[in-house]
Amino acid sequence: MLAYAFYENDNRIMRYAEALVARGDQVDVISLMRNDKAPIEVINGVRVHRIQKREINERGKLCYLKRMVGFLVRSSFVLTKQHMSQPYDLIHVHSVPDFEVFAALFAKIKGAKIILDIHDIVPEFYTSKFGVSKDSIVFKALKKVEQSSTSFSDHVIIANHLWEKVLTERSVATEKCSTYLNYPDSRLFNASMRTRKADGRVVMIYPGSLNWHQGVDIAVKAFNIIKDQVPEAEFHIYGDGSSREQLAQLIKEMSLQDRVILHGIMPIYDIAQIMANADIGIVPKRDDSFGGEAFSTKIFEFMALGVPVVAASTRIDKYYFNDSLVKFFRSGDEHSLADAMLEMIHNDALRKKLVENSFTYIAKQSWDVKRKDYFNLVDKLVQGNS
Repeated sequence: MLAYAFYENDNRIMRYAEALVARGDQVDVISLMRNDKAPIEVINGVRVHRIQKREINERGKLCYLKRMVGFLVRSSFVLTKQHMSQPYDLIHVHSVPDFEVFAALFAKIKGAKIILDIHDIVPEFYTSKFGVSKDSIVFKALKKVEQSSTSFSDHVIIANHLWEKVLTERSVATEKCSTYLNYPDSRLFNASMRTRKADGRVVMIYPGSLNWHQGVDIAVKAFNIIKDQVPEAEFHIYGDGSSREQLAQLIKEMSLQDRVILHGIMPIYDIAQIMANADIGIVPKRDDSFGGEAFSTKIFEFMALGVPVVAASTRIDKYYFNDSLVKFFRSGDEHSLADAMLEMIHNDALRKKLVENSFTYIAKQSWDVKRKDYFNLVDKLVQGNS
């Protein structure tokens, strides 16, 4: 597994890696490093190599690119060295960025198979993050990189069906790709984890990246609208990202410091327990060119935990969910979100209905059901090597 990400915070990468280890495979992960983590650590049987530090504070395109290229160079060296001493059968590369697949060039020449796993569709992600046009030279160049990266790979995994349509139209043949949603792992996300006792508080929570397209500022503004109507309510935000400082300033300007608490990023095992003990999950994404089609695994995770969800009516979430599963509000509209928050807080029957329907739905969408498809893909690629 190769990822420009913090392994211990990425449920998708952990889920793949630990599933393979559980069935008897040997798995290494090359990933980013936090200051409090060891360079090499074995986590649940997975050997994690942390090779580059990162603070999620990129202010511009060049800084972002520089860090990713630096990781490409370092990971190429580490992966080549590892492959020379004990060859890998398969390299599973997690994008962003797409071009990280080329770190596996030596391994591919020597016979390893390559999976490119597109978590986020890069050209659209770039336009959302940096506000550039789809007509720009950079956007067109990123599409060329996407096409080269998928061509280099033996198989492509795509994160949702809307992006599958985009990618198969512009970058990869349908027969060369599979679509796997970011399914929740029932070992981490299940209703038995709910332990919170009634204490009079109403705890709403957002866990995830703090980027503009996630719309967390909209949720803060919505909470400000309802704060006096529900004095027992709190809004907890867990995560990190380029919008963190702006969110902190917004909370301060609205004098919400005692009611809206901005926490740091947490390991997946810890955040799962925190989410389990919330009353309402908030997923406030903007319906822009990227956020509107980026599937949020947070909704699945809240469902598995038995936590009712308020979600923005983005294209992707309306594609997978309906009003019997989540409480929708108009994306980008803090007044609509405020109304949805109030209804969820005061309507016990609605919360109960959403939770009951979600349990039925999520039973068909769990990693327990889908992992066989991944194993079959891995085995087909590797056996084609022998």
